[in-house]
Amino acid sequence: MYDLVDLVVIFALLLCMLLWWQSRGSKEVAYRAARSYCHKMDVELLDQAISLRRYWFKRDDNGTLKPWRSYYFEFSVDGSDRYQGRVIMLGQQIQKIELEPHRLH
Repeated sequence: MYDLVDLVVIFALLLCMLLWWQSRGSKEVAYRAARSYCHKMDVELLDQAISLRRYWFKRDDNGTLKPWRSYYFEFSVDGSDRYQGRVIMLGQQIQKIELEPHRLH
């Protein structure tokens, strides 16, 4: 039979797997939002990738504690330059998308 230590380890592993699965889903949501925003702003999302830079917990407007994530990506105006942008998420909701100041076409 399982003792208490085994149950704690199993629970911790399941919790880690759940957090990893949720993070994967959040990253996909952030990527689609960044791609859509870049298209709207007439810039090119580079490398077809975003990366998680910051992770924290914050409260939403209802006071519920949710994961806060900051994803960074790179974009270009004409293909010869690189600028940074970021997607801020609270839970599964996009809070803000920002592009670094860049030159226009």
